[in-house]
Amino acid sequence: MMELGAVAWPPAAIRTERLLLREPEARDRPAIIELFVSPEVGTYIGGARPRDEFERAVPEVPRRRPGLFVVDLDGAMIGMVTLDRRDGERPGHVRPDSGEVALGYMFLPEAWGCGYAGEACAAALDWFAGALPSEPVVLYTQTANDRSMRLAVKLGFTEVERFEKYGAEQWFGVWSSVAPAG
Repeated sequence: MMELGAVAWPPAAIRTERLLLREPEARDRPAIIELFVSPEVGTYIGGARPRDEFERAVPEVPRRRPGLFVVDLDGAMIGMVTLDRRDGERPGHVRPDSGEVALGYMFLPEAWGCGYAGEACAAALDWFAGALPSEPVVLYTQTANDRSMRLAVKLGFTEVERFEKYGAEQWFGVWSSVAPAG
């Protein structure tokens, strides 16, 4: 489980112009399963998972945990945004002690191309900047994932390095709410 220091969890739901970022609820279970079994969603994250495996694994009331926001559009889950503390064994770091918080996101294919991922991720980063203002946030994605690469730039992530993982080139970037000196 991720530790966010002294940050109270869950925070109040976060409203954006079109979305609500909130904790998961029982009604989100079918959409959570769809996210993980969708071939389109799985393209750059290791492929779709077997539906029967997820039907058994996802509890009736999806697990709530620090750093997990369900993205809700008009009362229905369309995706999720996560802020997870990375373990030191993963490639790519911006701090000598590692343990950076990584931004992750997954959206149902029918929600793609509408700007929801950018809107939801920006809201989560704004919340994080208020909660832990001196903490950097990292993001990694396959360079072949054009949409994710464009979103990283749009959100203000700066490339740190590229490396090979999962048989593909990975892009690793950092975001900080602290303005650089100068």
